[in-house]
Amino acid sequence: MSNNPQDQKFKKWLDILQQESWQLELIISGFAIYGLFMVYDPIQLANFNAEEKDNIYGAFMMRGLLISWYIITVNLIIHVVLRGLWIGAIGLRYVSGDIDYDALRYSPKFTRHLKKRVGSFDNYVATLEKYCSVIFAITFLLVFYLLGLLFTVFILVVIGTWLDQDNIDDWLKIWLGVPLIIFVSLGLIFTFIDFMTLGGLKRKKWTTFFYYPFYWVFKYTTLSFLYRPMVYNFLDTKFGRRLSFVLVPLYIGVTILAGTGFSVSNYISENQSSSSITAKSTNYEDAMGDQIQLIEDASIPSKVITENHLGVFIVYDDDLEDDVFHINDSLKPKEDKRGLHWVFTSGTVDFRTRGRLLKEYLTTIEDMYSLKIDTTDYKKEFVITTNQKDQKGFETYLDLKDLDRGKHLLVINRKSRWRDTIRYERVARIPFWYYPD
Repeated sequence: MSNNPQDQKFKKWLDILQQESWQLELIISGFAIYGLFMVYDPIQLANFNAEEKDNIYGAFMMRGLLISWYIITVNLIIHVVLRGLWIGAIGLRYVSGDIDYDALRYSPKFTRHLKKRVGSFDNYVATLEKYCSVIFAITFLLVFYLLGLLFTVFILVVIGTWLDQDNIDDWLKIWLGVPLIIFVSLGLIFTFIDFMTLGGLKRKKWTTFFYYPFYWVFKYTTLSFLYRPMVYNFLDTKFGRRLSFVLVPLYIGVTILAGTGFSVSNYISENQSSSSITAKSTNYEDAMGDQIQLIEDASIPSKVITENHLGVFIVYDDDLEDDVFHINDSLKPKEDKRGLHWVFTSGTVDFRTRGRLLKEYLTTIEDMYSLKIDTTDYKKEFVITTNQKDQKGFETYLDLKDLDRGKHLLVINRKSRWRDTIRYERVARIPFWYYPD
């Protein structure tokens, strides 16, 4: 069959597909919802990992995936519910036909009201069909909107990161970087205004004059060239324009509702950090289990320790290395390799020199940390490792053979730079109970 849009056979084939598309919609929605619930935990865990490592690029991407997940999931669930209602309405129509208001024997006032407001059953079926088809199409359209926005903001972040580099000449920053940021920022504002007004900047000649250059560039940065036909086909009807005005307040309302909570106490809070009187589950490895949450600062195996030793895991913090370089200047490399890197440009590695520097690096970190149980200092010997949540950090074991039975408090402090001085800052306080067998 020819795929020429002017071919009558092709148009008839599209009409048939249009009438039978509900079956494909249900199949895709069912598989998509199942797959979405399967990938939520891995995306959430990757997002936590990226945030914990201060990886702005990874966190940015994972946050975009999470928002896309919510949009697709909510819309597809609504679509499946409405499509199920539509199938039920079709089945009921086969059994009883249209609504017979006379058979209901209501008063004339109610009969007139129902005929005017409810109308025929066929109109109800047609309305359901229209909403189902539009919701399914707009679900993926909204995801493309989000991807376009994220891609544009990502360009802003890349430009800002580039300008923040010390090896960039000032004249290049002023004459190239600053105009680029201004252009992209103005383009974001104009594109958002045009989006909210359903193409308002494209209607007037005077707005077209200054908006067209931004539109020409942003049709690529927002990836709109992939979905523009769907947008204009959606907005050329009154129903599509009305639905567009409803969607934005609807998602804002859903976001506000998602941010609400319920408090059971004036003193007890779920966000309280561990202390001598508070125990947080994220500081105990056995309490974490299969939760998506990550260890924030440090952890021990359990609240109740029955062995004569205590394992302590301290999460690696991106700021730690800056403090290491300040304390031990000999460890500061000529080229800082933190951040994005290309795997094929790693260069040669002197393993002997690297091993020596790594030992000195670890010794410096051991000197920076202070581990106390109650008020007693404990000797620590760190090893670099990863925990069950794939978090990088340092692990050591403390000897508890002389510790009394009962409740104790592990206090972890660390040397850090504050202006031009070095001071200790609190990393974690973790209560535990020591009851050896």
